[in-house]
Amino acid sequence: MRQFSVSKWSVSRMTVAAMCLLAVIVLGSDVVQSLGLPAVSRVSAQDDAAPVAEAPAEDAPQEAESFLMFFFKALGWRYTLAFGFISFTFVAVLVMNLLSFRRDQIVPKHLVDGFEANLNEKKFQEAFDLAKNDDSMLGRMLSAGMGKLQQGYDKALESVGEVGEDEAMKLEHRLSYVSLVASIAPMVGLLGTVDGMVKSFQVIANSSSQPKPSELAQGISMALVTTLVGLVLAIPAIIAFNLLKNRLTRMTMEVGQTVGNLMSRFETMGKK
Repeated sequence: MRQFSVSKWSVSRMTVAAMCLLAVIVLGSDVVQSLGLPAVSRVSAQDDAAPVAEAPAEDAPQEAESFLMFFFKALGWRYTLAFGFISFTFVAVLVMNLLSFRRDQIVPKHLVDGFEANLNEKKFQEAFDLAKNDDSMLGRMLSAGMGKLQQGYDKALESVGEVGEDEAMKLEHRLSYVSLVASIAPMVGLLGTVDGMVKSFQVIANSSSQPKPSELAQGISMALVTTLVGLVLAIPAIIAFNLLKNRLTRMTMEVGQTVGNLMSRFETMGKK
């Protein structure tokens, strides 16, 4: 409960600060003089008593409003659905890439040991069947290379390289979705920022007198909260993309070295 109250106070303070800055820019020096002061010289004693009495009534709903409800009202149903869809997509894509980048899916140790054991015992057909029945990147590259051995060792290596590039491209394609989330989330937040500021200026333009701070705060809160949510989604996506990209690079190099070492056993066939 303490963390929620601190966060709510911080967001409210930023909202009031942005609101005051917007009022200073648009309305000029008259607003500066009225900030924080009751303007006794311009209103009568009866008018001074009314705002003081009504202030607690306006502040009471804000104190009772929960932190999540404040975020929902600031975002609106459109941006709530948009960010909800982006969040769901990010989690799904992240889990998919984590499962795809496991070592068992790229360079399974049991395949390396079994394939090498069959080669040592001259069981080439068993080695080929073992690689063909394995759905990993290493298994597909080995099965493609052994399938071209009858055409020569160079053809086998060429086939291995083509399959390796194709498999690496598939993994990079999946990883690009994480980068896409990292690019879209702040853009949606920026769209909400512009949308919120336009609403605040519309309130000022359509008001015949000085607008209430609560009316301006609706648009400004949308501008700030959408930007915040967009960054909260984009930052983890950027971190995850770079970490997974580095892992993909390491795993691709490892599978290339492993395939090269295993296929070198057939090099003498190409010289016959």
